[in-house]
Amino acid sequence: MQITQHWINGAFTLAADTRLADVTNPATGKVTSQVALASVETVNDAVAAATAAFPAWRDTSLARRAQILFAFRELLNARKPELAAIITSEHGKVLDDALGEISRGQEVVEFACGIPHLLKGGYTENASTKVDVHSIRQPVGPAAIISPFNFPAMVPMWFFPVAIAAGNTVILKPSEKDPTAANWMAELWKEAGLPDGVFNVVHGDKEAVDTLLHHPDIKSVSFVGSTPIAQYVYREGTAGGKRVQALGGAKNHMIVLPDANLDLAADAAVNAGFGSAGERCMAISALVAVGPIADELVAKIAERTRTLRIGDGLRGTDMGPLVTAAHRDKVAGYIDAGVADGATVVLDGRIVEADAEGEGFFLGPTLFDNVTPEMSIYTDEIFGPVLSVVRTDSYDEALALINANQYGNGTAIFTNDGGAARRFENEVQVGMVGINVPIPVPMAYYSFGGWKNSLFGDSHAHGTEGVHFFTRGKVVTTRWLDPSHGGLNLGFPQNA
Repeated sequence: MQITQHWINGAFTLAADTRLADVTNPATGKVTSQVALASVETVNDAVAAATAAFPAWRDTSLARRAQILFAFRELLNARKPELAAIITSEHGKVLDDALGEISRGQEVVEFACGIPHLLKGGYTENASTKVDVHSIRQPVGPAAIISPFNFPAMVPMWFFPVAIAAGNTVILKPSEKDPTAANWMAELWKEAGLPDGVFNVVHGDKEAVDTLLHHPDIKSVSFVGSTPIAQYVYREGTAGGKRVQALGGAKNHMIVLPDANLDLAADAAVNAGFGSAGERCMAISALVAVGPIADELVAKIAERTRTLRIGDGLRGTDMGPLVTAAHRDKVAGYIDAGVADGATVVLDGRIVEADAEGEGFFLGPTLFDNVTPEMSIYTDEIFGPVLSVVRTDSYDEALALINANQYGNGTAIFTNDGGAARRFENEVQVGMVGINVPIPVPMAYYSFGGWKNSLFGDSHAHGTEGVHFFTRGKVVTTRWLDPSHGGLNLGFPQNA
């Protein structure tokens, strides 16, 4: 059986690793390959390669770095379907969704192609008499990226294009559930002309993560995953003096006001609730129906949801399987809990007919109505195709629900009232807000990240904040001396 190897210093290697994990096609339930799980020694080898490559890459001209970024972009555009097929085979999302994931990640590559402009400093002539001041930004050093299973291409691309363009070297630790996309991108970087050691991939579990978090040569850590692990990564990484941006979980709400177009709102709820089988940190999992519209809105959502085709993502279906059997069973357990807690089951995803061969990890879309805030289907991040409808009497009550939630990743409001939308934008305590947009993932030249327990650290991903995360500012004050500047003066500089 094929073994997915590590990519260190420009080549594949198994090193001395003996631990292996199965990689499964979620649509069939069959093991398709195995992935090597890195030992401490293997991670150390990857960090050593990145550390050795850093000085030369740091001193490579911005023009040359941008050329390599452009080459990577062109190669990725030409071979995007190949990567999408890999993602579908290991993650399970439908092919169109995988292609969309790559396109959104490619936006960050394109943003990073502008690195010569993004790293421009400032200059002040004659700040003091014959004294000039200028600012520069320099790379931090070897960067660790720890990414989740749900976006094996896009989430790493939130970070590594900016990190590499800014002059850093990278060690990517992808999810062991769908590891092949990372290796595919590593080979593409080499083809684009990236020097060996600048981009490395180590596969593994907690042992690999802890080694990266505690390694003294790792200068920054970027993480996306659940909130408990994000807290752990932030605590352990910052304790060692590293920069850390740790993006955690979510419970994204979508408010629908009585004046909204209910057909558009229902379309959006289905798309945002059940796309990628709900395995998105920006998925809408709680819909808040305000006023008398709830019955009609729930009926429209149910009508649309019943038309969805569930099955293998390579067969033109609308929704694929969940990533593993264990995760499928966990989500099904939440459906059991919702029923036990008294929520109204409009559609039961535990009853599903899937267009696939074998025993895939399928769960159909589930729609609950009359959900209350104390139920676990409301409080917990389920990360599956479960949409809970909460009914409120007013906008203020709906807003209070969102602001009381521990998470603050994404949210949306559907309304034709500009005043209500503007008020919501100002008052909601969430990092990414959509006005009649159900999944408000920002363009790459803005930054991605939430508030509250959805983010640990000061910097969001990509955009200007991403550039600042992967660089450090330096201010240089210059005076070219001549004899007239001689003489002793023990006083503090006067800036005159």
